[in-house]
Amino acid sequence: MADQQAPINQCPPGGEEGIRRLAKLTGKAPVTLNPAFGQEGPRSLVWIDENWCIGCTLCIEACPVDAIIGTHKRMHTVLEEFCTGCELCLPVCPVDCMHLENVSSEMSGWDAWSQPLADQAKERYEKRNSRLSNQAVSQPAVAPEHKQSRVEAALARAKAQRGQ
Repeated sequence: MADQQAPINQCPPGGEEGIRRLAKLTGKAPVTLNPAFGQEGPRSLVWIDENWCIGCTLCIEACPVDAIIGTHKRMHTVLEEFCTGCELCLPVCPVDCMHLENVSSEMSGWDAWSQPLADQAKERYEKRNSRLSNQAVSQPAVAPEHKQSRVEAALARAKAQRGQ
């Protein structure tokens, strides 16, 4: 959004009120939530079934607020106090060990959030982006083929452990 590359209606956790706030902030007209990005609903947090986690780190890379910790070939866990429920980690998990838990009952969108939670998420997002920018300057990029081979090796280890 900051680079004028994304519309203001792509954040289901913020819901319609989030879109109204973004419209006011950016000077754009409010629009309805784009269903391609999900639906407004109760606030959720992600949790990882650690018995199935293969330690591929793809969820860690996908999390925009660094709410997932772990290391290669080891189980990961979600720091619930930092998870925004954005669900960006779910589609990258090759073993579907990540699950959602409703933490706001029936409240959805901005009603399920507070300004301190939003401020914390923004601060963690900005710190992550800064860290990644600094790393990009100091480290060469990992080839996609290497990442894929790491995931395939982790899946093979998991299947072997389960006797499949």
